[in-house]
Amino acid sequence: MAATIEYKCPCCGGNVEYNASMGQMQCPFCDTIFDVAALMEKDEALNNVQPDQMEWQTPEQGFDPNSMDGMNVFTCKSCGGELMTDANTAATQCPFCGNPIVLSGRLSGALKPDYVIPFKVTKQQAKDQLKQFMSKKKLLPKSFASDSHLDEIKGVYVPFWLFEADADAHINYMATRTRTWSDRDFRYTETQHYRLIREGSVGFANVPVDGSKLMPDDMMESIEPFNFSEARPFQTAYLSGYLADKYDVDKETSKGRANERIKQTTQSVFAGTTGGYATVTPESTTVNLRNTNVHYALYPVWLLTTTYEGKKYQFAMNGQTGKFVGNMPMDKKAYWKWQLLYTAMFGAGAWVLLFLLGKLLGS
Repeated sequence: MAATIEYKCPCCGGNVEYNASMGQMQCPFCDTIFDVAALMEKDEALNNVQPDQMEWQTPEQGFDPNSMDGMNVFTCKSCGGELMTDANTAATQCPFCGNPIVLSGRLSGALKPDYVIPFKVTKQQAKDQLKQFMSKKKLLPKSFASDSHLDEIKGVYVPFWLFEADADAHINYMATRTRTWSDRDFRYTETQHYRLIREGSVGFANVPVDGSKLMPDDMMESIEPFNFSEARPFQTAYLSGYLADKYDVDKETSKGRANERIKQTTQSVFAGTTGGYATVTPESTTVNLRNTNVHYALYPVWLLTTTYEGKKYQFAMNGQTGKFVGNMPMDKKAYWKWQLLYTAMFGAGAWVLLFLLGKLLGS
């Protein structure tokens, strides 16, 4: 059976037909005219679109069984969170659920991180910034700040997989330019259609992907960026006085999120080169990765988990830059009070405006 080929109109989606009298392709639905060669070139280009090649060829990380001497990994019996601490820590609280735990036992053979970014924001600075942040929230219940256990702020080294690669990309776009004019009888609009091709490479270094299941990915990405230029080769001394969450999302699982972030950024960079058109619509994107590598690092995060009226609230602060995010409760009484105030102010303003308008028209 013979195969069928259809050419779709990029304007309305209808099937484009060949107009013998004009010697060109024409859409019978919107009357848009196309050059035959251009449509065939577009069809050939789309048929030749290649799938993404975003495979990570990374060397196996070696491990020295003596490199984790002085470090312990414990499991919180309340929430299952895994905590990595230095040998001097005897008792603490789980930064995820607040459960008090006594540290005992030892786990050998854990994977040693490649890098660590030391804390720069002190515990007191983190507490002061949190209080300042709360003071600006007019709809925050007054008792929330006083009832919050600010002394339970914990400094945690969060595990991150760092991906680096060169991304070679090929992106096809459909673009339009529009011209409008009119005469005594009609108003005319002319739309020109273009096929844009963009090719190039974008280099990526240290794209972070959260390696902990207990850390919300959106929260960890919200406190980015971290300044990797301040990273240091991993030493257990940096963990003194802090907790460290051992990764429970391996690098193989994390590659999907890394690919997504790399592809989104590449598309954004390429889109910045398509100015000068009324509309630009991407049709196909192919990204190939080369020179890939993955590192394992610990990044500093201040965490606070507190309970208010039976509900848990979690906050996170970048322990290097001080960037802060978190969800907070809302005082419903204060909300309706402000809502009524705004409504009254709007109503009064509208009344004054109508009064002045009436005086103006009356005069």
